[in-house]
Parts: sequence; C-alpha cells; structure tokens
Amino acid sequence: MQNVPFDFWMFLAGLGVFLFGMRHLEEGIKGLAGKSFQKIIKRFTNKSWKGILTGTFVTAILQSSSMVTLLVLAFLGAGMLSLKNALGVVLGANLGTTFTAWIVAALGFKMNIADFSFPLLALGILSYLFLESRPFLKNLGVFLIGFGLLFLGLDFMKDALDAVADQIDMNFFSQFGLWAFLLLGLIVTALVQSSSAMIVIILSALNAGLIDVYQSFAMIIGANIGTTSTLLLGSLAGTADKKRLALANVIFNSTAGIVIFIFLKQVVDKVYVFFKLTDPLMELVLLNTLLNLGGILLFIPFLGSFQKFLKGRFKNAEPSGETLYIKNITTEFPEVALKAVKDELGLVYIYVQDFIQNCFAVTKGNHKASGWKTIFQTAVNLNEKYDKIKRLEDELTTFYLQLQEQNLSVRESEQLTSNMIALRSLVYGAKDIKDVAHNIKFIIDSEDPLALEILEKLRAFVKNKIDEIHQYIDIDAANAPTLNQMLESNESFYNEMITFLYQNVKGLSKKGIQVSTITNVIRQTVSSMNHICQAFMRDQITVEASDLK
Repeated sequence: MQNVPFDFWMFLAGLGVFLFGMRHLEEGIKGLAGKSFQKIIKRFTNKSWKGILTGTFVTAILQSSSMVTLLVLAFLGAGMLSLKNALGVVLGANLGTTFTAWIVAALGFKMNIADFSFPLLALGILSYLFLESRPFLKNLGVFLIGFGLLFLGLDFMKDALDAVADQIDMNFFSQFGLWAFLLLGLIVTALVQSSSAMIVIILSALNAGLIDVYQSFAMIIGANIGTTSTLLLGSLAGTADKKRLALANVIFNSTAGIVIFIFLKQVVDKVYVFFKLTDPLMELVLLNTLLNLGGILLFIPFLGSFQKFLKGRFKNAEPSGETLYIKNITTEFPEVALKAVKDELGLVYIYVQDFIQNCFAVTKGNHKASGWKTIFQTAVNLNEKYDKIKRLEDELTTFYLQLQEQNLSVRESEQLTSNMIALRSLVYGAKDIKDVAHNIKFIIDSEDPLALEILEKLRAFVKNKIDEIHQYIDIDAANAPTLNQMLESNESFYNEMITFLYQNVKGLSKKGIQVSTITNVIRQTVSSMNHICQAFMRDQITVEASDLK
C-alpha cells in the first residue's frame, strides 16, 4: 500500500475555514437577534441558577462563549448584573459550548458534509451580496455562510487525517501517559483560540483511529483549560471586573478538569457502561458535557464565597474617574452603554442637588447649616463638589464621542443626544448657583433682614422644586406637573420675588446688601431650577428613590 503524505495545508486550511465559519455564524446570529440575547441575559440572570441556564442557552445558540462573556462584562460594568450572577453565566457558557461537539458528532461524521455545506454557502453568499437592502435576509445569509464554512472546514480536516490515519504513530505521546495528551489539548487550544475547533480536531483524530477515547478525553480536558487563555489574554489590559472574571474562568475550568482527570479512566468506563454507548464519538461529546456539568455542580454552592474572594483581587486595576457605570464598560453594546449613561445622569443629578443645597447652606430637612461648618463648606467643599460635577461631565462627553462611533440606530442616536442635552441642563443648573455662591454667602453672613428674608424664600423655593422633581421620579410621574407648568410656576415666583424686593426696598439700610446683588441671586436661582426641570422633563434621567433620601 502506497504511503499518502499528510496534506498539512489542507488540514490547516480546514482549520482556518472552520474558524472563519464560526466568526460568520456569530456575526449572523448577532445581527439576527443580538439585542434579543442582550435582553435575555439582562432579564434572566437575577439568580445564579438562572444565570447558568441563560449562559448555557445563549452560548448554545450563539456558539461563542467569548461574545457571551463580553456581554456579561458589559452588564457587570454597567451595574446591571452582580459578580455572583455573572459567574453563573460564565459557568453556563462553558456548558453551552459543548453544543457544537454534539452537532459535529451527530452529523459531521455520518454524512458527506461537503455536499451538505454547498447549498448553505450558495444561498448564504447570494443573500449577502444581493439582499443588502434587507438587513434580516442579509444577516440570515451571513448565518448560512458561517454554517456552510463550519462544515466545509470540518470536511477538509477529516479528509486530511483520514488519508494518513494508518501512518501516524501516536506512541511518542503515549509513552508519557495521559498527561501528555492533556497538555497537547491545552497548548493547541491556546494557539487556535477556540475550544470548539480543538474539539473538532479531537473528534476527527478519534474517528480516524489515531487516538483512543481515554486519550481524546484527556485532550478535551486540556482544551477546556486552554480555552480560558482567550479571556485571560483579553483581560490583561482590562478592568478589574474583567480580570476577576478571567481568573474565575481559569479556576473553574482548571479545578473541574484536574479533578476529573485524576479519575479519568474510571469516569470513561462508568459512562460507557451506564449509558451503553457503542459510538466512541458520542461517548466523547457526552464526556465533554459531563465535564462542564460537573464543574457547575462543583462550584455552584460556593459562588457567594467565591464572589467575595474575587472582589478582594485586582483592586489596583479598578478604573479611575468620577463616573460609576460608564468607566467599567466599552461601547461595543450600545444598548447597555445607553443604559449606563442614563444611570450616570442620575448620579450627576444627586451631586448637583447636593451642591445647590450646600450653596444655600441647607442640610437634610431644610435646616440652615451654621457656624464653622458653613465657613468650611463655602471655602473648600463647594469648589470641590462643583469640580467633581465638571469632571463627570467631561468623562460622559468623552464616552459620548466614543459611543457615536458605533453603528447606532436612529432611536439610539436620538436617545444619546437627548441624554447629553439633559447633562448640559444639569451642569448649567449647578453653574447658575456657583456664579452667585459668593453672593449667597455674603447674604448669610450679613445682618440685613430683607436680604435674609428673601434668602429664606429662595431656600423654600429650591426645596419645593426638588420635592416636585422627587415626586416626578419615585411617586407618581403621571400626576406630577408638566415642564410648561413648572417653568410658568418658576416665572411667577421670579416676578413675585422681584415685586416683593422693590416693595420693601426702602427697608434696606445703606450698609446692607445691594439690590443688584439680591436680584442677581433671585435670577440665577430661578434659572438653575429651570435648567434642572428641563433636564428631568426630557425623561432621560433615572434615580433610585433611596439615593434621594
């Protein structure tokens, strides 16, 4: 029998086509139902067990644990998902990736898969090229291209290995025991950056008789550990949460893998007997599924403690900046980013409200601050508080520019613009008061009865407007005043105050506060409340009721 040389390039081309197909499959599904999957992850992850099921389901459909992990990181950074529940999704994602192996084992070696891939490629490419104006059909075309390439790449790899199956001697690795196969699976997976591709290679080798089921399962365990390198590499320059999730993934897969590896032969034999399997390919994919399921069962009781352990790691990698939500996420998922911007606006409002109340020397409950506290607030805290608001504005503006570079829908673009207008209104509201903060302090320190009486009326006005906004936020927005009603009420108050001032101007002593100073404080206070009302009436700000108290 003539020796057939190993067609290395055919095998490598098959691997490349398979990986390229996986990428197209991911892009196609993301285009078809990307937002739906975002909503599923956001909605069904409030419990760890729900997170595991959601991670399994979404990864099984998307066929990309990397994309699911990116989504999880986005929700985690935006505060929409706790670290504990994010860990559950990652555990589920590991189980979801085994779905590829089931498809390949069930179909890939039981039929002429090249013939199966041709119709998919033909329909997919034609849809992609000629139906560009129909986004759904174009994305469906990308999905079909991905599926077709996936099976075509598998066919290339299978044929390359089948042709030389009887010429390859695996004794070199066998002499080192099963550890050698575990390391081989780990290293190759780390190089190709895809556990799905590695599992297909292992299935092809098992189908060609190059390795037995024990050796192939050892390689599967190595592939499960090796796939953590993707997230590990991506986390090197990432946020603290990204590093924590990468470390968790390494610990999950390594611990489960090593525990199973210690009892590998017993596990393989028990599964073979218990499930009465005659097909080694199906036994291998079942072992792969049980490996990931075992990891879930091993860690799920300890997720709470594990979360505390991870929270104590990588504190030096916590992102800097004043923002709470946007600094932890990227702009890759606009819907998540927009939610983070909206939450950030709520944070800006809390700081603006606090700044204004401090400028008027009002503490909680509308009592005047007095004595040394007032002096130190005015001298130090007020400037610091205003500078913090400006830094928040700068960070949000930078994020806004980055988000604009994404392919936003018309609705998302309008929402983003509205958010930024609301931000400007809030900052203007703070600036109005900052411009007269020294005048307010001058009035507080004076003994001018008329100026002090007007200041008390302004304090009451500010408190009333803030109470109206609180009503709009957390009590009954439907029955809250409209923007026009608020602005008309503010205008009426301004006219009343000016009238009151000039009716009583004779009561001002020559050494008292100047009329121009008092009118300036009145005008700026009303202008500040107008800007804040305008920000909220755009309906782009969400504030937790507990934060307002």
